[in-house]
Amino acid sequence: MNENIINQVVIQLKLEFANESTGHDWFHIERVWKTSKYIAQKEGGDLFVVELAALLHDIADHKFVENADVVAEMRIKKILSDLKVDEGVIEKVSHIVRLCSFKGNTEVNKMDVLEGLIIQDADRLDAIGAIGIARTFAFGGKFGNLLYHPDIKPTKFSSAKEYRDKRTHTINHFYEKLLLLKDLMNTQTGKKLALKRHVFMEKFLNQFYDEWNAKSELSLESE
Repeated sequence: MNENIINQVVIQLKLEFANESTGHDWFHIERVWKTSKYIAQKEGGDLFVVELAALLHDIADHKFVENADVVAEMRIKKILSDLKVDEGVIEKVSHIVRLCSFKGNTEVNKMDVLEGLIIQDADRLDAIGAIGIARTFAFGGKFGNLLYHPDIKPTKFSSAKEYRDKRTHTINHFYEKLLLLKDLMNTQTGKKLALKRHVFMEKFLNQFYDEWNAKSELSLESE
């Protein structure tokens, strides 16, 4: 029964998010879903809740949708009620989705259930490493952000709205979010997985700055 419900949700989301181009597409959802299942195998939790909340975690992202919490709750209830999911499970999934997002690191993490901590980790893991870098530049390009500007420094945001609304250059996003995520992981499994991806991003930034400042070319001339 549960497997059939999961399959029906997957079918719906594949169609809805197939052509999304900011890095929040079906394949992002699928990766978060698979990673959540992997972490849950190590950390525990109700796997059915984990799978549903992972699949629906971006059903109404606050970066794209006004009143995202309200819209997400309505959509989750509609999708899962139509599939005859128990009301208690629906409430737990809605609770997790509402508290999942990063929102500029402007709020204390209020996630209070293991399943939600697992999904936060899986979602944050997909924001770092090679995939995270690719998604960051896809998002920046979609919204017209500069690639980089050395005179525009990173921002410490005071509200989720400021984080959502501000447009800057894409490299700043590494310092405003991506490089912070390693230390914001909840589970031991998430922390282990994050470390390698974090190191990769640091290497990428070092290479980026070398190329931006033509250091690679200068070093070749000196040989």
